[in-house]
Amino acid sequence: MAVSKAEVNDVTALDLNKPEIIVSDKQLMLFSKGTDIKLTIKTLEAGHPVLITAFYSNGLTLLKELKVYLHKKLPNKSFKEQREYRAQYNKLSSLILIEVIDHKLAVKKGPAIGWLEKLYPETSNFLLPFVKVQGLNSAWQWYENGITIPVLRNKIHPYYGTYFPTRFDHLILFDNWLKRYEGPKKSAIDVGIGSGVLSFQMVKHGFQTVYGTDTNPNAIFGLTESMKDTKLSRKITLEYASLFGKSKKQTELIVFNPPWLPTSSRLNRLDEAIYYNETLFPDFFEGAKQQLLPDGKLVLLFSNLAEITEVSKTHPIEKELAEGGRFVLEKCLKRKVKLSSDKTKRDQHWRALEEVELWILTHK
Repeated sequence: MAVSKAEVNDVTALDLNKPEIIVSDKQLMLFSKGTDIKLTIKTLEAGHPVLITAFYSNGLTLLKELKVYLHKKLPNKSFKEQREYRAQYNKLSSLILIEVIDHKLAVKKGPAIGWLEKLYPETSNFLLPFVKVQGLNSAWQWYENGITIPVLRNKIHPYYGTYFPTRFDHLILFDNWLKRYEGPKKSAIDVGIGSGVLSFQMVKHGFQTVYGTDTNPNAIFGLTESMKDTKLSRKITLEYASLFGKSKKQTELIVFNPPWLPTSSRLNRLDEAIYYNETLFPDFFEGAKQQLLPDGKLVLLFSNLAEITEVSKTHPIEKELAEGGRFVLEKCLKRKVKLSSDKTKRDQHWRALEEVELWILTHK
């Protein structure tokens, strides 16, 4: 669905992704300093919500104790075990609630979060999971202060619920390729535009127009809001749609930074930036065959993460080249990923083997 500027300015027009308000008429267990931790965690495991009271820091304390409990209960060594640990943590932590009154947290020393008013204009008093409030707080800081991206001149201000890069090796790889690119720069398509970094890079390197799509309404709304009437808004056209949307015009460059891990369960809309389903790549390559000009280039940014963590033995781009019959490989550039900080508590030994990849394909 194409979205005009007027439509995007109406928050309800795009049905933005946001934490779901909790409605409960049951009496909730209250948690504050001095509340029995073991009893509280048993309450959570039984599926009953717990309400944080008094101070915001009480929520942080309960989450910390929950992590300690789960670390003792569940192994957390391999990549698969870490996914199981995170699944259990997400399930139980989502039952820890906090109250919002007049768009402010109903506890002492809680952060001021502008999203509470922006995302919930229709109601001012409600409950939210504490971890979602943490996410809203972090997202508000990123949005207000902006994030520096090494390959861009200006900071980006990602809207809530929009994926933005926290690692930059693949962006540096793409920027170096753009510096050497000698083809036409009339137009390009950015599939899954997200926070817009790849599109901003292309505009920086001289592309006249970029057509960006995304299935996340927050991405489209946020970029429209941040670009407003700047030069970028005249060069980047947005559509809330999957893959190539309604565009039928062929282009000389198609860029795609897809999710790097196959999903093992049903996706929700916020997960689509991280995990791909089994139809994503076949559908993408089928559409790209129609959208790419005869002498155009198809560029995909990917990683060997799924293979080295043994989540999957299939590389979707290699599979397309071997079986698809649509494209041939011009070049594949690779770059070692910077190792994780020594301070991280998670076992990420596979990082030493991880590489980001830039695949350049052309018509067969």
